[in-house]
Amino acid sequence: MKKLMMASAAALVLGVSVASADDLYKPCAACHGPDGKMKAMNVAPPLAGQSKEDIAKKLKGYKDGSYGGAMKAVMAPQVANLSDADIEKLAEQISKF
Repeated sequence: MKKLMMASAAALVLGVSVASADDLYKPCAACHGPDGKMKAMNVAPPLAGQSKEDIAKKLKGYKDGSYGGAMKAVMAPQVANLSDADIEKLAEQISKF
């Protein structure tokens, strides 16, 4: 238990994610579907088939406010607490759909 707490604390200090890619995607599935094939809110294109690079760029853009158009207000809070490592892990996961 002590080792797990120390590893988690170190991860927080270093900005390393301890969440799994599956855990990171769970909130996304409500709008994008479990396999990324749904058009979120009947507006956004499906995530499935997009490259890791495109997904990461879009997630970072939502986070810093440089991307999103009409969906920016919906997505910004969803990505606000994701670290760069989380974004990379999530983009990798989504790119496999």
